[in-house]
Amino acid sequence: MDGIEHRTVNVNGINIHIAEKGEGPLILFIHGFPELWYTWQHQILALSSLGYRCVAPDLRGFGDSDVPESPTVYTSLHVVGDLIGLLDAIGANEDKVFVVGHDWGALIAWYLCLYRPDRVKALVNLSVAFSPRSPKRKPLETLRAVYGNDYYICRFQEPGDIEAEFAQIGTARVIKEFLTYRNPGPLYLPKGKGFGHPTDMPLVLPSWLSEEEANYFAEKFEKTGFTGGLNYYRNLDLNWELTAPWTGAKIQVPVKFMVGDLDLTYNAPGIKDYIHKGGFKRDVPLLEEVVVLEGVGHFINQERPDEINKYIYDFIQKF
Repeated sequence: MDGIEHRTVNVNGINIHIAEKGEGPLILFIHGFPELWYTWQHQILALSSLGYRCVAPDLRGFGDSDVPESPTVYTSLHVVGDLIGLLDAIGANEDKVFVVGHDWGALIAWYLCLYRPDRVKALVNLSVAFSPRSPKRKPLETLRAVYGNDYYICRFQEPGDIEAEFAQIGTARVIKEFLTYRNPGPLYLPKGKGFGHPTDMPLVLPSWLSEEEANYFAEKFEKTGFTGGLNYYRNLDLNWELTAPWTGAKIQVPVKFMVGDLDLTYNAPGIKDYIHKGGFKRDVPLLEEVVVLEGVGHFINQERPDEINKYIYDFIQKF
């Protein structure tokens, strides 16, 4: 992969695999589900050539990092703990780093900024806007009330249940179903119906995703299974309980936010109003810019890498 180097770092009691390239100020890239460090390959190559040291871990439970068994060790505190340990191990001479997150990685990046703003120079987040903690309602009961039990996050809750369905569909097919999902509406996974079309129906990969890239993801998930990644979703309510001390806390680092207009997260009820009508800026006072890319789905950094790379570079070079 064009000089991207790989190593394993022992942090916070587990082994974390990282991909890295370049020299200069450190950029930490945080991936989502069902992704790996590999989702950032285009960003690593571009930004390392522009004078940055790019580091992308496989988060706990993913890829070549350890997959702890207990479902409750995938809270935001554990994962942010891994990232702080990683930064201490590999970036000891840098107090603060740049952070770029997508999907669950964006969520983890928001938590990182809540817990340790002293370690973040500036944040570029993709797809998932900040979500202030509501002291009145737990996340899962809210999601069930809005979307019902077939909503994908609700289907992910029962340990072993969705894993068994994914096993029937096949790892490679599941990965392709997620990566090619372009419906701006919510994702439903009714029991026994998979992604809503026959598994023998061929899936056409978009121009930005090669068979080889899809296979890289599939190969790693074939090895680890999906449980580690799904455990992030299974800790939504526990995260809510643990973050009670941060109720009302604001994100106090400079932020740029990007999302595709076809992204299911951007089209969730109330999100556009929150992003564009003052709520987002209230909770993230140092929000400098929101970019909505037209005709782009959820996997924005893979679908439009050149644009995203330029947006990231234009923002972070100011600091």
